[in-house]
Amino acid sequence: MRQNRDTSYLADTSRRRLLSAGTGSLALAAAGGLFGGRVAQARTLDSPAAVPVVDKLAVRVVTDSYHHAFEPGRTVAGVQVQRLGFAVSPRTPPQRTLQNEWGLALHLESTRGSETRQVLVDFAYTSETLLNNLLLAGIDPAKLDAMALSHGHYDHFGGMVGFLRANKGKLKPGLPFYLGGEECFCTRELNVQGDAGSFGAMDRQAIQDAGLTVTFAEKPSILADHGFTTGWIPADSFERVLAPTRMSVGMDGGLGCAPAGMPEAKRNLTKVPDDFQHEQATVFHVKGRGLVVMTSCGHRGIVNSVRTAIKVSGVNKIHAILGGFHLAPHAPEYQRQTLTELQTFNPDLLIPMHCSGESFISMVQQAMPERFVRSSTGTRFIFSA
Repeated sequence: MRQNRDTSYLADTSRRRLLSAGTGSLALAAAGGLFGGRVAQARTLDSPAAVPVVDKLAVRVVTDSYHHAFEPGRTVAGVQVQRLGFAVSPRTPPQRTLQNEWGLALHLESTRGSETRQVLVDFAYTSETLLNNLLLAGIDPAKLDAMALSHGHYDHFGGMVGFLRANKGKLKPGLPFYLGGEECFCTRELNVQGDAGSFGAMDRQAIQDAGLTVTFAEKPSILADHGFTTGWIPADSFERVLAPTRMSVGMDGGLGCAPAGMPEAKRNLTKVPDDFQHEQATVFHVKGRGLVVMTSCGHRGIVNSVRTAIKVSGVNKIHAILGGFHLAPHAPEYQRQTLTELQTFNPDLLIPMHCSGESFISMVQQAMPERFVRSSTGTRFIFSA
């Protein structure tokens, strides 16, 4: 019965407006020829009334830069926090342990009535870490209903090619791969002080070989029936959008982004400082609790991201804010201002990860001890009605 429901979901063209139906999207037109037509436009979130509401959402931190094996599980603000320690058995010495690296990957499992959905958001820096941690967490890629990429940085898509190769033939046919636009495919250079050089590009051929359906979600869009993405996040607060990378517009040897699919102002440029117009946050509305807002890096600003989630959903109650907040490069005064703004949302839980920075994490722990949880690789957060 479950298999029939999953197959129906993946095949339903009312949920995925396929290229052949015509959407007018330049990103679709540009990408269609590059992927042999396996391209779709995500179902847009046309009104707050269309926001899905789930009974439960479980978020597993598959990969982050920190793991504490002895961190105890507990319940905070009604949220179950389950920790993953050592992989041991009675008579066999340990063979694996959770691995940490500068990157992020989250596994989401949502429940609404009798139906469930599973989504993998981002793919860490390396496939070795991603595959190892998925195995230890007991996550079966064959059960995924969708994959999503927050933005086109290597520490969020680096593990994807190895993941796809390791699971060739196991993923559901036509599995939707949500992303915020053609910009995700641009070749990038890292230009932070002391670390200049190539920052890679997504491999279109690997995506095609895996049989994924590239699903563009430039606007607020429904994600696998249960959640939604914010689409483009306006920079309308005090927050500054930093540009640690720059993009090369164009194709070279099958890699890169098609100019026709880029925002108009960028099509005729060669090198473009990243403004992360393609970045999106992932959001779920948990019944009776409010929004769970997840930002993988928050380059557009964590405050901007939460504001956008509220605006497109019409839901003011914030249950939790979690993910990378990209505050490590900023001065303490900027971080304190960010924390003050986040407190105005009155979230039940604040869980900084990845690029949030140790300084900011300490600020949150001191200012909101009853609402703060330290992220740890392997941790599972269960939000329920």
